[in-house]
Amino acid sequence: MNGNLLIVSAPSGTGKTSILKRVIDQVKQLEFSVSHTTRPSRNGEQEGRDYHFVNRQTFERMIAENAFLEWAMVHDNYYGTAVEPVEEKLRHGFDVILDIDVQGAEIIRQQHRIDYIDVFIAPPDATELEARLRRRGTEDEQSIATRLANSAEEMEQSSKYRYLVVNDQLEDAVTMLCAIIYAQRAEGRRNLHGVSHRISL
Repeated sequence: MNGNLLIVSAPSGTGKTSILKRVIDQVKQLEFSVSHTTRPSRNGEQEGRDYHFVNRQTFERMIAENAFLEWAMVHDNYYGTAVEPVEEKLRHGFDVILDIDVQGAEIIRQQHRIDYIDVFIAPPDATELEARLRRRGTEDEQSIATRLANSAEEMEQSSKYRYLVVNDQLEDAVTMLCAIIYAQRAEGRRNLHGVSHRISL
């Protein structure tokens, strides 16, 4: 029985990374899709865990071979989601989380290449989002303004997603996303742990 592909998008500062880490820790048979990139690895990053690090020639060959579900050039580096490892995990019954922005999600929608369930994670409001960005202490004023402007544009795309999770309280948001995953498993006649039900009457 195939697993489900879950596309998850959220504005920067919403808390998506914290939510996904807890969900993956709690839900069995759930894996995170590791993207390919041409940027150099940073201190502490591991090949195959954080990214698949490849050179530009390899990435462009994969583009030519139509090997990506979606890809983009960001700050002079390529980033993309390879279709083969995602499909392999799905075939083995794993649910796969794909953490991408609204542009990447739209590319996958338009391709009609793979079945998916999409979830948009939103902040409770713009004021709280700004407060969270400031608490991180990693951006200057210009960066905060840019991220807030981008978040407004991203929020306009939220109606395209099947599910909306508002990260007002972290544990509530984690519970909601887990509930979505479990509901999709039940629809696919799988149990809590992602294993197909075998019912005999």
